[in-house]
Amino acid sequence: MQDLATKFANLTIQSDFIFKKVMSRKRICKHLLEELLQIEIADINYIEAEKTLEPEYTSRGIRLDIIVADDKNTHYNLEMQVKNNKNPDTDTYVLPKRSRYYQALLDIDLLQKGQPYDLLPPTFIIFICVFDFFEQDNYVYTFKKCCLENRKLELPDEATTMILNTKGTHGDISKDIKSFYDYVNNHIVTTDFTKQIDDEISYLKLDTKVRREFMLMEARLLDERREGEAVGIAKGKEIGLVEGEAMGIANANIATAKRMLAKGCYSLEDIAELTSLPIEQVEALKADQT
Repeated sequence: MQDLATKFANLTIQSDFIFKKVMSRKRICKHLLEELLQIEIADINYIEAEKTLEPEYTSRGIRLDIIVADDKNTHYNLEMQVKNNKNPDTDTYVLPKRSRYYQALLDIDLLQKGQPYDLLPPTFIIFICVFDFFEQDNYVYTFKKCCLENRKLELPDEATTMILNTKGTHGDISKDIKSFYDYVNNHIVTTDFTKQIDDEISYLKLDTKVRREFMLMEARLLDERREGEAVGIAKGKEIGLVEGEAMGIANANIATAKRMLAKGCYSLEDIAELTSLPIEQVEALKADQT
């Protein structure tokens, strides 16, 4: 296993930690949205860089990586997707339902703040994927609701989902978006835009506060996992089962997940990935704590 200093030095834009930091720079995030949507944006405001949306009627909560609103009150959620995760129980990919879940939580959060439903702002859920989910080689897959009986008839609910494919080869995208894809895939700097991103990452890696934040986060996760393994293995041995060690590790993952949920600063998907638990089991643990 890499030591934390080496791991930090090797982080790229694909890292959730670095992606959030880079997109927290207004000029970079704003330009990415302008180039992707081919619009002009006067300004953007960050709703929260890390936001946990927890509707009162449900136990589910999820951290949305970057949420911004532009000068016309259009809301954007951007997230990097490195793994095309599957639900092991249903053997189906989770990305489509994840986009639906994100959209629902964004809308509910606005409604809870007193926004009338008929005044809900336009929203864009944007997944930057380093894989081609639909295997059609498109650079971008854009989804809106339309009538099945008349495909030209669109439901004007102003909710859009965009799944970007950094491995794509077909479609019309700007030079800066293509260079961004190349940078995400291969760390190649080909334009001033990707140079800005690369310079920002270099600056972040020189920032002792950022390095300390990352190392503390990773060390805390490692400590929690070790503590959970110890508790789980001990419990497995007490039961006296031959497969006690395997059960202990499973219990360790559950114990770790519970502590991470209690801290309230990790997304359900992060917890599932770090503990190797199915996302449904993490959601069930979340429900038990409420």
